[in-house]
Amino acid sequence: MKTHLYLLLLAAGISAAPQMSSMAELLTLLQQMYESMTKDIQNLRIETPDNIHDVNCINTIFEGTEQLKTNPAMKKFSVFFQKFERLKQSLTPSLAKEGRCDTERRNATIFIEKLMTFIRKASKNARA
Repeated sequence: MKTHLYLLLLAAGISAAPQMSSMAELLTLLQQMYESMTKDIQNLRIETPDNIHDVNCINTIFEGTEQLKTNPAMKKFSVFFQKFERLKQSLTPSLAKEGRCDTERRNATIFIEKLMTFIRKASKNARA
């Protein structure tokens, strides 16, 4: 399963090589989002994959990001969501039909940590 995810991200990364600076920007914006989490959004629970490296969980990641996006406290991070949408579009065509993804509803900060891991992995595979 991991190998399939790596190959998927590699293929997406090759086609998105010019977006490497965008991935760095995504991580920077995501780090700012993580650091500015308020008590209000701490109560937000998002369906989070248990294993961020599982290819079956990519759509779960995108759905969680959409949930974050709709939270009023996240309006100031609209640039992140616009840039992330481009990454989503570059990955979506190459996604196979997903299988089962083990998830758990966790607070938004844990979801953001996993999202950072996902973006880092995608950017590493794009450079490889």
